[in-house]
Parts: sequence; C-alpha cells; structure tokens
Amino acid sequence: MDNEQVFSAIASEKGVVSDEQVDGLVSDMCPVSDYQGKRILLIVPDGTRTAPVGLVFKKLFDQLNRATKQFDVMIALGTHQPMAEAAICSRLEISMEDRTRQYRDVAFINHEWDNSEELKNIGTITKEEISLLTDGRFAMDVPVEINKRLYDYDEVIIIGPVFPHEVVGFSGGNKYLFPGVGGPQILNFFHWLGAVVTNPMIIGNKWTPVRKVVDKAGALLAIQKKCFCMVVRPDKSLAGLFAGSPEAAWDHASELSRLTHITIKNKPFHTVLSCVPPMYEDLWTGGKGMYKLEPVVADGGELIIFAPHITEVSVTHGKTMMEIGYHCRDYFLEQWDQFKHYPWGVLAHSTHVRGIGKMLNGKEQCRIKLTIATQIAENVCHQINVGYRHPATINIEDFANRENEGVLLVRKAGEMLHQLKHPPEWSV
Repeated sequence: MDNEQVFSAIASEKGVVSDEQVDGLVSDMCPVSDYQGKRILLIVPDGTRTAPVGLVFKKLFDQLNRATKQFDVMIALGTHQPMAEAAICSRLEISMEDRTRQYRDVAFINHEWDNSEELKNIGTITKEEISLLTDGRFAMDVPVEINKRLYDYDEVIIIGPVFPHEVVGFSGGNKYLFPGVGGPQILNFFHWLGAVVTNPMIIGNKWTPVRKVVDKAGALLAIQKKCFCMVVRPDKSLAGLFAGSPEAAWDHASELSRLTHITIKNKPFHTVLSCVPPMYEDLWTGGKGMYKLEPVVADGGELIIFAPHITEVSVTHGKTMMEIGYHCRDYFLEQWDQFKHYPWGVLAHSTHVRGIGKMLNGKEQCRIKLTIATQIAENVCHQINVGYRHPATINIEDFANRENEGVLLVRKAGEMLHQLKHPPEWSV
C-alpha cells in the first residue's frame, strides 16, 4: 500500500458510518490474501478514550483470524494504570463469555512503560534533528524505546480515535506508539516540549513540534504499520473512519476532528463547571477537563473540575505530584535546577492542569483560579496548589443555561475543545 493512500468512510452531517462501510474499509485495507500465516498485533487505547474500538476490532478478527498465525491486542497505556481482563473486554465490546470462547486465543497485553526489561531501543533522535523539529527550543539526543513485544509480530495495526490534544495538538496516529507503547525517555521529552510551548498554543493545531517528534520516532519502528483513525461525535456516533499509514490516516482524520470536536464561543466565561465523566479515574486523567476548557475562561475567572468519583491525584504518579504540586510553566523554568530531576512528563502534566501563568518577583501568578470538587481532601488540594470545594455543595443545574451571564456548564468534559472566536493575545 502507498504510504499516502487512505481508505475512508465518512458519515453525512447527522448520519453514522455504517457497519457495511466499516466492512468495506476493513476489506480494502486488510485483504485476507495479505495475511496468510502472519502474526498481527492490534494496538488500542485504554478506557480513557471514547470510541467504538470494538467495532473495528471485531471486523478485523472476523476477516483475518483464520488466516493469521497470531492475532493479539496490546493496550496503549502510556503511563496510565494497567487494565483488568474485564475492562479490556469492555474496551473491545465483547463479553467475558465471548472472551473464553471466540476470542480465547487472543492475547491481551498491557504495555509496561516503566519496565526496562520490556523495552527495546530502536534508535536516537539526534540533537541536531531535535533542534530542527522543535524550532530551536531544545538541542539534545533523545533515545527512543518501544515495547519489545512489537517485534514478535509481522505487522502492527493501530485502532483509535482522534481528538484535540493538549500535548501533541491532535491525538491519534503514531501517538498510539509514542507514548502509547513507548519508553519513558521519549515520553518525558515530548510532554515537556508540549508544556514549554503551552497547551493553548498546542491544542487543536496539527503540525506542532510535538507531532513532528512523535512522527520522527514512529519512523524508527521498522515494522509494517497500518492505522484505523476514528472521529467520534459527542453522542458516541462514528462520524468518520480513515485507514492507511499512521501518518496519512491521522492527517485526514484530524481535519474532520477539527470540524467535529471544536466548539467556538464568542466571549470568555468568568465561571466554568467542567463535569468530568467516570472514564477518567483520577485527577491525572481528569485534568482533561481543564485542558479543553482553559481557552474560554476569562482572565481571573474560575474553572471548577467537578468529579465526585475521583479519589486520587494520580494512581501512577501520585507521590511525585504530592511533592511538586500544580504550577504554571514559568514556575518550573525559573527554578529549573530544583525540578529538572523530576520526570519531565509529570512536570508537563502539572503545567497543563494549572494553566497559563507567570512569575513576578519570585511569586507565581496564574491566569485563572482552578478549583477541584472531588473526594480529594481539602488539605491535599491546598498542598498541591489547587482550590477546594466539596462536591456536595454543587448542584449542576445551578450552572445550566447561564452563558449570557458568563457561566458555562460542560456536562461531559475532556474531549470537546472550547475556543474563542477571537483568541486573546496570551493564547496565540
């Protein structure tokens, strides 16, 4: 297949990509004759991404399983916590009974980003290349590691959605390799790169420095790769499906994502209630409720992350987050010697959740107020430098239908990006 060739199925404005369209696209992309005796690994996202992943998984399995020697699934966790067998079945939209019968020979593999014995070095992006890719912001060699089990297979097939993303601009494509199944060095580097550029300058933009680094890393993986990129509406219907190389499929899908996932507002809001759904299990993942809404909060305004189900700051990185807290980018840059030894990806997360700010006379001044309404205790919120509010004091409906008063309610935050029609100077 030509690297630029893309098979696509796009729904009408209010329609849904049909099962027949998916069947045809899978048949065109993965003809059975090409897979006789091959070992195939599907890479899919964890439960923090809304998408009918199971639809494509099952179509591929039905078409290829009898031909392939091996047909397995790896979860692109990045640094998220491993998924249990039942959770993976839910992700793939199959029952536990289906798992023990029809899919009993399919291996479910959780990526182990922090297990060096499970990683393989596939090259280095040189400091000269990094300088070019980052527009001169960094000049350092960046080793690239990936889950070594990928090399047990003849082909990798990525299945996942494309959304606006705070680190890379738009998710999808090679991002399911890095950080999805990659090692910590490349992960930490490009997350901090995104933080230095800042979320408002990254999110919803295509050809960001981070995307360039991710695609460069993807090119180092010398295994046949294909990719199915989904564009999913807020109601979970499938607006589009694109298949091709990770780069080409993502390129087309991100254009539809731009039209589907960005809501434009005329004026900023002094109060935003960001309701984070249960698929985000801790503040680390629930922070998306900030990333996608920061651009429409007025200077000095307040964003409230409302997530009564959240009990932890981070399942994976909680200890580090308790040490460093949440701060703007310049807080870390002005005290770099104090913080440079922490994982850069964790520092990046901190800045993305806390948002734009600056240091004046050694004191941090963040642009907006961030309040957390979760089960995380008030003293912990103060320790990590965010505001506290007990979730029981919030009635969601009190925030409804008040946009003309400067109050915005987002009932399912984390995937739809909100931007202003005329962005302020700080965000461009």
